[in-house]
Amino acid sequence: MSWKLSRRVFLFQMLFSAVHGCKPKSPFEGALTIGSISYGGGEEIITQYAKFNRYLAEKTKSHIKLEPAFNENKATERLAARAWDLVFAPPGLAAIAIARYQYVPIFPLVGVSNLRSVFVVRKDSPISELKQLQNQIVALGQVGSATGYYFPLFNLYGLTLSELIFAPTPKTVMEWVAVGKAAAGAVSIAEYNLYSSELQQTQFRILHTDLHYVPPGVALIGPNVERNRQEYIRKIMNEFPSSLAQEVGYVPNGTIPDYQYMISVVERVRLISPQLQTKPVRLFVS
Repeated sequence: MSWKLSRRVFLFQMLFSAVHGCKPKSPFEGALTIGSISYGGGEEIITQYAKFNRYLAEKTKSHIKLEPAFNENKATERLAARAWDLVFAPPGLAAIAIARYQYVPIFPLVGVSNLRSVFVVRKDSPISELKQLQNQIVALGQVGSATGYYFPLFNLYGLTLSELIFAPTPKTVMEWVAVGKAAAGAVSIAEYNLYSSELQQTQFRILHTDLHYVPPGVALIGPNVERNRQEYIRKIMNEFPSSLAQEVGYVPNGTIPDYQYMISVVERVRLISPQLQTKPVRLFVS
């Protein structure tokens, strides 16, 4: 009798395994945290990512958490903590994520092409070349900004400034130059054109334009995401309708930009970063 019962149990277990083994497994479950930069537009960025987050949640069976940072400094802290699983990063942050924190680029972002960094001064400033910023106060953007932080510091290498001041937004950089708080400030050409028209009470001019173009930003996957899950996320993002992908700001099937030069700039600047909070600011390695 016991033998027959054991045989029935065995046959039931085999049948159960066969039936349930044929069911398609759900891809992956758990939470995914998406990081991005938003200069104060909390509601706007939530709306921007709403369709994408629903799509990603449905396909990965995951709880999606959107975590915008309101400047590059906060974003860098989140990258260092590897707190973001999927990141939509502008160029400076992307270089940090790739070079220091093992993030993997998967898609280029939609953005301004031929982006370049410039130093701006008031039109009536006597300063006509970069070397005249010696012993002056210069305004930069936050850590992580390619056009407001990394490229400008690379261009200032070798100078000694009286002080560096770091603005929370590109518009603030130009406001500080306008009121004389800084002799010069660093922004992108696009930002210069935008905020020059908004700050019409002051006339500006470009002191120096960096020779190199900044690569587009990229979408990256974090090192804490398991490899198979990384590939699955890449696949479903690639299949996301292109019109909706552009709402979020990335290009499915796009070519990953070359970050070699950008990373070299970031690494060069890192050598002088301990001196940036001192007065005077010596922008060279002793």
